[in-house]
Amino acid sequence: MTKLWTPICDKLGIEYPIFGFAHDVATVAAITNAGGYGVYGATRRFPHEIAEELATIKSLVGDKPFGVDLVLPPGMPKHNSREAIEAEIPQEHKDFVEGLINKFKVPEASGPGMRTRFIRSAEIEKDQIEAVLDSKVNMFACGIGAPSDVMQAAKARNQTTLALIGSPHHVQRSIAAGVEILVAQGYDAGAHTGPIGTYSLVPQIVDAAGDIPVLVAGGVATGRHIAAALAMGAQGVWMGTAWLLSEEHQGHMHPVNRDKLIAAGSGDTVITRSESGKTFRQVRTGWSQAWEAEDAPSPLKMPYQDVLVGDLLGAIEEHDIEPLIHSGAGQSVGYFDSVKPVQQIMDELVSEATEVLASQAKYLR
Repeated sequence: MTKLWTPICDKLGIEYPIFGFAHDVATVAAITNAGGYGVYGATRRFPHEIAEELATIKSLVGDKPFGVDLVLPPGMPKHNSREAIEAEIPQEHKDFVEGLINKFKVPEASGPGMRTRFIRSAEIEKDQIEAVLDSKVNMFACGIGAPSDVMQAAKARNQTTLALIGSPHHVQRSIAAGVEILVAQGYDAGAHTGPIGTYSLVPQIVDAAGDIPVLVAGGVATGRHIAAALAMGAQGVWMGTAWLLSEEHQGHMHPVNRDKLIAAGSGDTVITRSESGKTFRQVRTGWSQAWEAEDAPSPLKMPYQDVLVGDLLGAIEEHDIEPLIHSGAGQSVGYFDSVKPVQQIMDELVSEATEVLASQAKYLR
């Protein structure tokens, strides 16, 4: 029987070359149990939460492999001090956020938002890294940055190392740092993304990477996309948007966000720095439009933008401020219009990819 396979399947002990990123424990476990490779986004989790949640995933998947992803950008403050960051935020930005609060009548949040529970800093990153290294996770992935000392420490613990990159210029630097798998993340991708389109980016990274396996991220939604990724020389795909409308993810998803994702087409996303200070693709809503207005200040760099808007973002979801509720999503969002179990999503991806790949010989004479 014909089966979807690439060398990375045997290398990592997985059934299909489909890597699934999610911020939800149940979704990550379901991706791994469906034959893929689930990767947990833990950047906004306290170190003790990371340890507990990775242990939970391990209990759900047994001996099957899974990973964790941290964003480790250079240049973060040394200490986890909100007061120090707030003191440097321009009054113009504070006034603008206060104006949004008044315009949309947003009540005060009952506690810190996801982005202000702690401050992205060298201090918190060190403890997060230690929590991952001390866990039984199989892969240490970096969504931004891939510090050499971290990659080498992960390899010393038999954790596979992976990094997302958005330019061919990042290939050799990542390999030198100890990265063992590269994810070529194209402009189509959701959340933190780069300026080069997926089709332009992937072959260049594959060529530059040599024997290092490459995965494709950005615009991957169907088995046809998986077949195209393999045709470009990649060994698999990295998908995030695909799982947002999975049944398993709904406990992590505001119902308004779910409805906006279902309604969104591929042209209904926008790249903005208003979320965290880093470029971030999300569904276009009143939030992104407010920051695109002529009177809006330019978003601050991370973690200053985090601190500026973090509590407000938490209040928006807590109090159901519908016009401002939003979610990160890639341009592939236009392919997803209903809620399905992870297993069904995986089965449909694999079935279509296998069929498409098997049919391609008809184009040769």
